[in-house]
Amino acid sequence: MVRVRSNVAHRKRVKRLLKRTKGYRGQRGKNLRSAKASALRAGAFAYAHRRLKKRDMRSLWVVRISAAAREHGLNYSSFIKGLRVARIELNRKALSELAVREPAAFANVVAKVKTALGT
Repeated sequence: MVRVRSNVAHRKRVKRLLKRTKGYRGQRGKNLRSAKASALRAGAFAYAHRRLKKRDMRSLWVVRISAAAREHGLNYSSFIKGLRVARIELNRKALSELAVREPAAFANVVAKVKTALGT
């Protein structure tokens, strides 16, 4: 029976971990035990926040649309209802971009929504 030595694999694993934790403060980026815990925690936060980012962006779009709709005398909920009635299928991201970058085009959309709602 031959004993299996894992020097190369171990060193490679440690180097990969320390590369991931490079730039962490204090021992978190140098000490193996601290680095392992920090990398695990950082990975968990990264995973969670990749999902949270989607929620945050949607709420930003809603706020922008709401502000732009209020400038034209509509609140957000009635604007969205008017879009459905007028059968305008633009998502919130596109509407937000229109409101910020193309105010004239957004005004046209609002006009169509108002005629659909009959206001």
